[in-house]
Formats: sequence, C-alpha cells, structure tokens
Amino acid sequence: MKKLPKAELKAFLDAKVIQYNNPKFIESDPIQIPHLFSRKEDIEISGFLTATIAWGNRKSIINNAHKLMALLDHAPYDFVMQHQATDLEKLQPFVHRTFNGNDCVQFIKSLQYIYKQHNGLEALFSKHVEANSTQHAISQFKATFFEIEHLQRTQKHVSDPLKNSAAKRINMYLRWMVRNDNTGVDFGIWKQLAPSQLSCPLDVHSGNVARKLGLLKRKQNDGKALVELDTNLRKLDANDPVKYDFALFGLGVFEGF
Repeated sequence: MKKLPKAELKAFLDAKVIQYNNPKFIESDPIQIPHLFSRKEDIEISGFLTATIAWGNRKSIINNAHKLMALLDHAPYDFVMQHQATDLEKLQPFVHRTFNGNDCVQFIKSLQYIYKQHNGLEALFSKHVEANSTQHAISQFKATFFEIEHLQRTQKHVSDPLKNSAAKRINMYLRWMVRNDNTGVDFGIWKQLAPSQLSCPLDVHSGNVARKLGLLKRKQNDGKALVELDTNLRKLDANDPVKYDFALFGLGVFEGF
C-alpha cells in the first residue's frame, strides 16, 4: 500500500476508530471481564489479571479469565484484601499458557501489598509517570510489585519497558483504565493519568498494520518500535494517541489488513 498523506491517513484511521471503539467491540475482547464489575477496585484488579494473561487465542484468554474470576469468588478486591493461606490453595490448578497457579498466588500477594502499602494500583502507576510516557512508571511498578518475597519465574509475567519490552499487555491495561471517551469500551476510572501519556499496545496485529500504513519502520515489536509508533500516533492526535489501537487492531484482526 502506498503511503497516504498525513491528512488522509488521519481521516482513514479516525473512521476506523469510530467503527471499532463501540460496545460491540466488548463482546469478543478480554475487556469484557472488568465490565462484569462496577466497583473501582474490582474493575482495576480484574482488568490487571485479565490483561496479564492476554496473549494467545482470544477465546481461551476470555474463558480462562472467567475461570480466574470464579476462583476469586467474583469479588477480586475482597479476595485480594481478605484471603487466608487456605484460600490461595484453590488457585494452584489455574493455568494459562506459562502463567500457572504459583504465579497466580504471587500476583494476589503482590496486589495485596500494593493496596496496603502503596494506596492501590492507580496511585502506584501515577507516581512515576512522565509528561509524555508511562514507560518509566511501568518499570517502577514492576520493581514495587516484586519487592515482597516472590518466585523468580513470576517476574517474566510483568514487562519492563526499560529493558526494551513493548509491554503490550500493561499498555493495553492502562488504556482500559485511563481513556474515557464516553463510548462505553474503556473505563476512564483513573484520573491521575492522562490519555496523552499512554502508549499503544503493540503486538503482531497492530505492528503489521502500522508498518503497512508507514507508521512504523522497525521490524521487531520491541520497546524501540513502541517509541517510534507512539511518536507517529501523537502527530495524529497528541491528546489521545492510543485511540488508534482500536483502528490498528481492528484492521489487523477483523479485516486481515
């Protein structure tokens, strides 16, 4: 595909955002899991756990996220804050790809630590955010998440952008929590971060589409590619660059663009 002039590209992508950024999108997307809840802490914890296992087949992600919510008694915040050691035993059989029961138990313990010692997920993520980037904040979040005693293996399930990771799942999670455009898809329940600070969740689909549209030249989907993509998306909309995630993802997954 030949490179479109900026105005044409923006018009094309803006139309695709409108096409995909609506409640119909929820039916086939893991974001449906946090939409089961209304309390802020339940939304952000269920969203974080769902985003953590959001790789691979989407049906399997959604099915396993439903199973995980059932294991947490459909009350994730209460489970995180009030669980006893015996409650954690029932999490042991859980598995999604390489995320297993031991990882799951660790995540519950780390989440409890964050709510008890750091005033919750929003406060922790917003503490180290920079003017145009959440990458330092994500890296600091990971460091805090593993401050308590933990299994070494579980560290791989939280990305570190400062080690050149695109951190797709955490960037997706932050989009869910921070963006609020009244379409009913993203939640916008975190007020201490702004959509302008967010990064696009970069994966195989969005990366391939971005390259075809001339928004990305780098071949790997890594941290450097993310900076390049973010820079180009901010030229199209500095206030809400990650709205284009809907366009790139929709074109890749639903249209085989």
